[in-house]
Amino acid sequence: MANSKFEYVKQFEQMQNLLPNTYIVVRIDGKGFHKFTKCYDFEKPNDEQGLKLMSFSACVVMETFPDIQIAYGQSDEFSFVLKKDSELYSRRSDKIATCVCSTFTSVYTLNFEKFMKKPLQFPYIPIFDARCVCYPDLQNIRDYLSWRQADCHINNLYNTCFWGLVQKGMNKQESEKTLAGTNAGDKNELLFSKLGKNYNNELEMFKKGTTIIRQPTQERVNLKVELDVDSKEQQKLNKKQKKKQKYKDLNQQELNQLPNQQKEDLQVKEFYVDIIKDNFWIENKAYILL
Repeated sequence: MANSKFEYVKQFEQMQNLLPNTYIVVRIDGKGFHKFTKCYDFEKPNDEQGLKLMSFSACVVMETFPDIQIAYGQSDEFSFVLKKDSELYSRRSDKIATCVCSTFTSVYTLNFEKFMKKPLQFPYIPIFDARCVCYPDLQNIRDYLSWRQADCHINNLYNTCFWGLVQKGMNKQESEKTLAGTNAGDKNELLFSKLGKNYNNELEMFKKGTTIIRQPTQERVNLKVELDVDSKEQQKLNKKQKKKQKYKDLNQQELNQLPNQQKEDLQVKEFYVDIIKDNFWIENKAYILL
């Protein structure tokens, strides 16, 4: 930036650097999504394509920012956990929050019509806010993610009952009154007896939300080798072409025989599982890298 007499205004800027040696959680939330989803006729209580769009956007965010080790999302929110020693943007809170949020929003907007089969129209556009929170240890991270998944279960069970009653003919006020003071057991019984639904048969995505991590995958990307060609096949080639066919696809057996050709890579993957219990963390501790 060129020096000028106006440069003093930079002194008014305040930068907040997040605490070192702590996990950074960036949580994004949809703003005004009640009106937004109503405008585009999202299915109630859950729109599968809408949730897949959220997950797709989150996967792109994880691929864009390698420091993100795990993400969890449900409804109109997603949380991204950055590794403890991350130096992304020198740990500047505003920079991390805005870059993660803008990336997510851009991907969501660009792919909306692809997933939802209808174009966006102004003024009903997707808007997300974001915040950064630091947590000192892995137990705090697990408790945070458990909190979000518990919230997913509670809200989804309620909404499944609420919208089921509305679709059966009740108005919203009557549905709210019917559900007032009920516990989880009451709601499950209501679903079964009045709506003919077994909550256990609902999609895991709806009940548990979406967890995204990186796992190893045996990936062979455009794995080809140069082979000399002196067969009859060569005679059919144009004379101007070289007498070497540069690339030829190998079959699976040939691939396995090639030394140093397997590429173990970490690939972003989605899961609809219980992350409150220990099993998930034990099975994936080598890949989450927390």
